[in-house]
Amino acid sequence: MNELSINILLIILVVLIILSACFSGSETAMMSVNRYRLRHLSNAKIPGARRTAELLDRPDRLIGFILLGNNLVNFTAASIATVIVVRLYGEGAVLLATVALTIVVLIFAELTPKTLAILHPEKIAFPAAFIIKPLLKITYPIVWVINTIANNILALFGISAQSSQQENLNSDELRTVVNEAAALIPQRHKKMLINILDLEKVSVNDIMIPRNEIVGINLNDDWKEIVEDLKHSEHTRMPVYRDTIEDIVGYIHARNLLTMLDSESGREAFEAAIRSPYFVPEGTPLNTQLLNFQREKRRIGLVVDEYGDIQGLVTLEDILEEIVGEFTTSRGSTIAEIQKQEDGSYILEGSVTLRMLNRILSLQLDTSGPKTLNGLILETLESIPERGTSVLISGHSMEIKQTKDNVIRVVQLRPYIKQQ
Repeated sequence: MNELSINILLIILVVLIILSACFSGSETAMMSVNRYRLRHLSNAKIPGARRTAELLDRPDRLIGFILLGNNLVNFTAASIATVIVVRLYGEGAVLLATVALTIVVLIFAELTPKTLAILHPEKIAFPAAFIIKPLLKITYPIVWVINTIANNILALFGISAQSSQQENLNSDELRTVVNEAAALIPQRHKKMLINILDLEKVSVNDIMIPRNEIVGINLNDDWKEIVEDLKHSEHTRMPVYRDTIEDIVGYIHARNLLTMLDSESGREAFEAAIRSPYFVPEGTPLNTQLLNFQREKRRIGLVVDEYGDIQGLVTLEDILEEIVGEFTTSRGSTIAEIQKQEDGSYILEGSVTLRMLNRILSLQLDTSGPKTLNGLILETLESIPERGTSVLISGHSMEIKQTKDNVIRVVQLRPYIKQQ
C-alpha cells in the first residue's frame, strides 16, 4: 500500500464501501423477500426468483458467504483508510480515521442499502442471486469450514442448524394475512375466507336445530296426514320416525315423491324412498363435518351425544351459511326467528342460535357457553324469568315477552346501550 498513491487508495476505498453496501443490501433483501410470493414466482419459472429460492434453502450457507465477503471488505477498507490518514495527517489521526470510516460505513454501506432492500427486496435480491450463486460455489470450501464451526457451536447449546426452514402459517397467522390483504381481495371474499378459517372453531352444536324443533314425518300417522305434511313442508329433506325422534327410521327427499303421493302405491313408494339415518357426534368441528357430508354424499345429519341420544339436526345448508352468510332464499323458520320492528327493536324466538344473531344482526354475543338466546338469558339470570323481565347482555336490552314450559319463547331485543 505504501507504493500506491493517495488517489488510487481513495478509489479502492470507495469501491470497497460500494461492495460493502452490496453485501449488506443483498443480505437484507434475501431475508426480507416474501417466501410465499417467492415460491409462487419460482414455480412460474422466474429466473431470479428460482435462484433466490435455491439460496434460501440453505440460509446458513448464504449468510456465511455474505458475512465472509462483507467482513473481508470492511476490514480491508479500514486498513486502507488508516494508511490514507497516516500519510496525510500522521499516526496521531488514526482515531479520526476510525470514527470517519465508521460513520461512512454506517450511512452508505449499512443503513441506506438495508433500508432500500427492505422497501424493494425483490428488485435487489433477484439480480444479486445471479452474482452470489456462482461466487458461493467458488468460495464454498471456506464457507463450509466457517459454517461447520458455527454449527458445532450451536450444537453445544442444543440448536440444530439443519432444522426445517419451511414457513408454516397457523390459522391465526393466515387470518392476519387475509385481513391485511387490503384491496387485493374483495371485502365479501375476505369475509368468506375468514369464515372458512373459523369453521374449525365452531362445532355442530353451535348451529344445529334443537331436538324439540326438528320437523319430521311420523310414519305411524295416517297416510293423508303424511301427504299433507309433505306438501306443505318448507323443507325438501325431512327425518322420518315412529312416534318420537328417538325412533328414527331415516330421511326422505320430499320433492322426489310429490308426483306419486296421491297414487295408490304412494305409501309404498314413500317407505321405499326412505334413506338410512346419518348420525353426527356432538362437538364435531364444522370443517370436519363439511368434509364428512361430502364423503358420505349427505346433506343432513342427526347430532347425538355420547349416549346416542339425539340432540339436534344439522344440515349442509347450515354449514354453508356459516361461510357465505344467509342465502337469499332463507327458510321460513329463519324469517320467523328474527323480526324487525318499526321502532328498531327485534322480536326474537328464544330458540334462535347466538351465532345466527351475531351473523345477521352483527352482535357480539358470547358463543363459548350456551348456544341459544334462551340458554344465554337463563345462564345470565340463573333463574327462569317471568314475562316482562328485562336483562342487559353485551350492551343489549332484552325483555322477556313469553315463557312456556320453563323455556323462554319470545324476546324483544332493543338497540345497543353503551355500558358505563
